[in-house]
Amino acid sequence: MNLELVGDAGSQLAKIHLGSGEVAKIENGAMVYMQDVKLEGKLNSSKKGLGGLLGAIGRSLVSNESMFITQVVGTAPEGVVAIAPSVPGKIAKLEVGARQYRLNDGAFFACDDSVNYKMQKQNISQAVFGGSGGLFVMETEGQGDLLISAFGDLVELECTPAKPITIDNEHVVAWDASLNYSIEVASGTFGFTTGEGLVNKFTGSGKILIQTRNIHSLADAVKPFLPDKSDGD
Repeated sequence: MNLELVGDAGSQLAKIHLGSGEVAKIENGAMVYMQDVKLEGKLNSSKKGLGGLLGAIGRSLVSNESMFITQVVGTAPEGVVAIAPSVPGKIAKLEVGARQYRLNDGAFFACDDSVNYKMQKQNISQAVFGGSGGLFVMETEGQGDLLISAFGDLVELECTPAKPITIDNEHVVAWDASLNYSIEVASGTFGFTTGEGLVNKFTGSGKILIQTRNIHSLADAVKPFLPDKSDGD
């Protein structure tokens, strides 16, 4: 899979070039245009048969993922599919292999067919407070290229044993799987005293990718200006 990012930073397309028989996986509904490739809907599971069906259903129930994922297969030597994320922002490529990642909801965009992921169970306190990720978070496995997307720009932060870091839960996109983390209330009673909500506290050594904008904050900001359906207008 050969990747090419085109367009301005806030409105990028990712072009995935595939040879005959080459395969990539993309987020459902992300296709913009394609040439000499075919799309196939597959169960969102690495297993086959009944186990794959149950695994796909399980993923859908414990996260915001679809039961299905789109597989793109090259049908000629110079196939291409262009994909775009659902919100404006940055697309980035991560190399999976020696370094594995955990991803927040909505971060996955595309990957090589050789890259898979499993759902990593969180502890009870994380599950209760996890407004994003719920009972499980996505953890990559395998080797190859992974595309992630963010709302706004992407910023890389470094965590060290001497310098743990606390990040708003809605801004976390991806982080090294080797890092330890916990989901906590920012301050006061559910953060009401400071206006902050849930935060992710990271410890250990590794990097964290955050997005500069928060989609839920944007929704709250525009909500007062939206028509009230109860008015009948």
